[in-house]
Amino acid sequence: MSLSGCGRDQGQEAGEPRPVRAVVIEKSKLGETVELTGSIQPETEAALSFRIGGRMVERFVGAGDTVKAGQLLARLDPQNEQNALRSAQARLTAAQGRLREARNVFAREQSLLERRYTTKTQYDQALTAVETAKSDIEDATAQLKIAQDNVSFTELRSDFPGTIVGRAAEAGEVVQPGQVIFRLARTGGWDAVFDAPARILRDAPRDARVDLALTDDRRVTAVGRVRQVDPQADPTTRTFRVRVTIQSPPPEMRLGATVSGRVRLDATAAIAIPAAALTESDGRPSVWIVDPGTMTVALRNVKVARFTRDAAVVTEGLKPEDTIVTAGVQALHPGQKVRLLEAGP
Repeated sequence: MSLSGCGRDQGQEAGEPRPVRAVVIEKSKLGETVELTGSIQPETEAALSFRIGGRMVERFVGAGDTVKAGQLLARLDPQNEQNALRSAQARLTAAQGRLREARNVFAREQSLLERRYTTKTQYDQALTAVETAKSDIEDATAQLKIAQDNVSFTELRSDFPGTIVGRAAEAGEVVQPGQVIFRLARTGGWDAVFDAPARILRDAPRDARVDLALTDDRRVTAVGRVRQVDPQADPTTRTFRVRVTIQSPPPEMRLGATVSGRVRLDATAAIAIPAAALTESDGRPSVWIVDPGTMTVALRNVKVARFTRDAAVVTEGLKPEDTIVTAGVQALHPGQKVRLLEAGP
């Protein structure tokens, strides 16, 4: 009975091809558009701080203020520095007096030595006193310059025009050298900053165009170009920081605003097939190929680059004009005859 049953199955398979749906594939250029969310940040931002410590007595600007190059932003109490400046000026005046006195003594000893009314030792001592007085002048001049610089360091001024995007101290506070007082964004350049996965960076073209829009108002748009990609991924998110220069940003795109960026990845020669056409062979993705001459099927391994919502993008294993089975793939075996119910162009 087993043998007769098997014979009937084989006869049925030989006489009745299995109906399947299939499509004839075409190779095309496929490019994916991706969208990321980021924020607007200044292209150049500097942390401004005093070079000396002290009590801040005046603050002239706040967050959001526009400043010019060299504009006074804040001031420390200059009392100690001004006292040190007056002391340095007095030391220089005293050193200058000692030099004049030493030169007078030296001139007298030189005259006496020529007439043999003094000793060579006293002459040498007078000459040494002049050289020492000159050194004192140089030291006092340097100390005066330091004191003058310290007085100027009690004033914090902007190095370039820009916008104050943050402040970290108030009048009355005692601040330390190097402590951040303001954060200044340079005028003339905004960046849209995104965190992008490595796959997007691999497929994105160089100097990619990015279409930008405010997330809370899609009518506000701009165009940007990729300016910088961080060389190292974030250790937590494994994404790369990407900075996009915004070309002629509209006034509505303010610092800190949330924006979306759309970029089209490089088009690659590939074949998009229905995801239902995929099966598996030896742990690798495969498809059933229909031989149009014998109307039999054979299994062929393929390489899938990526998946879209309802398709698989294949880069290896298929060629144009191949006919692949798109429905009924799980019920087939190699060499089986099939009958096409529907074939796509």
